[in-house]
Amino acid sequence: MSIAQPLETVSFAATVPEAVPESRRGRVLHQIGNVRRREGLSRRTVARRLGTDVRCVQLEEEQTVDMSLSRLYQWQAALGVPVAELLVDGDGSLSPPVLQRAQIVRLMKTAALIREQTHSVPVQRMVQMLVEQILEIMPEVKDVSAWNAVGQRRTLDELGEAANRWISIDDAHEDLMD
Repeated sequence: MSIAQPLETVSFAATVPEAVPESRRGRVLHQIGNVRRREGLSRRTVARRLGTDVRCVQLEEEQTVDMSLSRLYQWQAALGVPVAELLVDGDGSLSPPVLQRAQIVRLMKTAALIREQTHSVPVQRMVQMLVEQILEIMPEVKDVSAWNAVGQRRTLDELGEAANRWISIDDAHEDLMD
């Protein structure tokens, strides 16, 4: 199942209230909305990455929505975080190994941002050494990108294309509310 698959073709229990047992209704199941805000992504950006609309993203961000694992993994890819960060553990905290991995990912994102932003040769050397040390601990973070400054990063081609698009007052208002 691709990330860009329209939501209409994805089925999950939240669309059928009877499918959720009474004992689980109202229970916090995930923290997708919190993670999206922490990552600095708008609902519009996430909707584009998921291949759906902003309303659907807003509904799925509700912490009590019971969704399929495949949809959860789509969210994970769209937000660029470990899937464990999206879930709510029984007591609300992550297990120590998962927490440590999440901290290393955040550390790598910070190092990548410093590497992108600095023009100082000594600082670049220190950041490179830091990145190498992080990769010794957790090699799978090699391709982790830097933190988003604001919203989605765009290439120069995408920036030119954005200037050609029309924006309505409703769209602008919705972006401000995200």
